[in-house]
Amino acid sequence: MLETLPQAIVTGVLLGGLYAIIGIGMSLIFGIMKLTNIAHGDIMILGTFLTMHITQSLTGNPIIGLLLTIAIMLAFAFAIQNFLINKVITKGAEPALLVTFGLSIIISNALFLVFGANTHTIPSTLVTTNLIRTAHVSVSMMYAVSFIVAVAVIVALSLVMNRTSFGRAIRAASSDTVMSELLGINTKHMYIFAMMLTVVTASIAGMLVGMTFPFYPTTGTQYLIIAFGVVVIGGMGSLLGTLVGGIILGLAQLVGANLIGATYQQLIGFIVLLVILAVRPQGLLSKAARK
Repeated sequence: MLETLPQAIVTGVLLGGLYAIIGIGMSLIFGIMKLTNIAHGDIMILGTFLTMHITQSLTGNPIIGLLLTIAIMLAFAFAIQNFLINKVITKGAEPALLVTFGLSIIISNALFLVFGANTHTIPSTLVTTNLIRTAHVSVSMMYAVSFIVAVAVIVALSLVMNRTSFGRAIRAASSDTVMSELLGINTKHMYIFAMMLTVVTASIAGMLVGMTFPFYPTTGTQYLIIAFGVVVIGGMGSLLGTLVGGIILGLAQLVGANLIGATYQQLIGFIVLLVILAVRPQGLLSKAARK
């Protein structure tokens, strides 16, 4: 066990990067709209299936497939936010939550009807390539790429939110809706842009997940749970907290599996989640805590 511990630590950290990019969209939506998006996992898997289908049918290149998927998902994000969520977002948390729950069911069933119940993957040579390989530690190219992409996305989002007038408008809309409206900011338009940012990150996460793990139409629920765990650990609405939460969850699962057994991998991860919630209910880097 101790001989394989360094490998578990390295893989856990890198897996945490993938977990972070899975959860970042959920954190973003909660931070801006105070909405827990139950459909987040299914939206991500929708992006995964679109990338797979476009790559196999049209381009043969997953990057081009991802770009075309993002274009489709942006239109989808506009539609669901403008015509569904924005209609109920001012009526309290429950109606919007129910809308996202309904979206989750619709997306997973539509994927099942179109693609069937079979398991799918997005073929990639990155999965079988090692960036580093020594006697005790090997670094998967796929996991390394996922971690680098997660960091890049988080840095890019942080710059957009903190250094641009667009980002400041979104943050203003999330902080005080009434004052923002008085200053001429259309908060519902800001919510549409926020949902568009979310589906972009979800599409990127979906491609990385599809290259790393097998997936099927109902996999969204599994990744919703991971995303929820990541953002709760890091702090709802905190971009940096999402990365920290992903690394903690990834380490807990892989190190725990190494020391206790792979059967308990998921259980150990969520025991750590419960412990952190007991000690710091607002999350490690929540905005509420900094205030």
